[in-house]
Amino acid sequence: MRRLTRTLQRRGAIDDRLVWQAASLLLAYPDDGHADRLDTAAELISHLSGATAELLGQTLTALRAFEPMAAAANYVETFDMRRRATMYLTYWTAGDTRNRGNEMLGFATAYRRAGVLPPHAEAPDHLPVVLEFAATVDPEIGRQLLIEHRVPIDVLSRALAEAGSPYAYAIAAVCETLPEAGDKELRRAERLAQAGPPAEAVGLQPFTLTVPPRRGG
Repeated sequence: MRRLTRTLQRRGAIDDRLVWQAASLLLAYPDDGHADRLDTAAELISHLSGATAELLGQTLTALRAFEPMAAAANYVETFDMRRRATMYLTYWTAGDTRNRGNEMLGFATAYRRAGVLPPHAEAPDHLPVVLEFAATVDPEIGRQLLIEHRVPIDVLSRALAEAGSPYAYAIAAVCETLPEAGDKELRRAERLAQAGPPAEAVGLQPFTLTVPPRRGG
């Protein structure tokens, strides 16, 4: 019985990593490597079953239906034009430059603790970066980062669902890999959803990032 339990736990941990990597690829900006990333995501999803496979598959199918220019325009409209759909996790929790910098330092410190440096071309709190780190570098530290920022992820999931965005399914799949939010977290998510993110003022090798960095500016 214990052996079966351990086997199921390992299988679950592997499945979570597949979900995180597939979601990271699906949530990346659709540049010239977009089609290849979708193919890789499809291969990862083929090893999954149940709700996570269905959710990721819905995002994949929707993204494949876009023409390249339309995919890029939709991405910008979804994540750049809506404050409530930002994927920068500390944007939800820190209101000024110093506080946000300290919180981003927490992500960078976690990456270093795992023996890598964060990618140079992207902020360490960008959700696709965190997901790829959790999938490919250190699943335990990565999972902890995701759990600690479960509320922003839940708010993002809700915002995308309300907007009818196909990206909502990928975020929902990520939520399936995390512990269920408690009453306190749900109340906090509700407050954030209503108010939006706070106004913003402005030896080791980095792990290789599959997803492209965001555009400058």
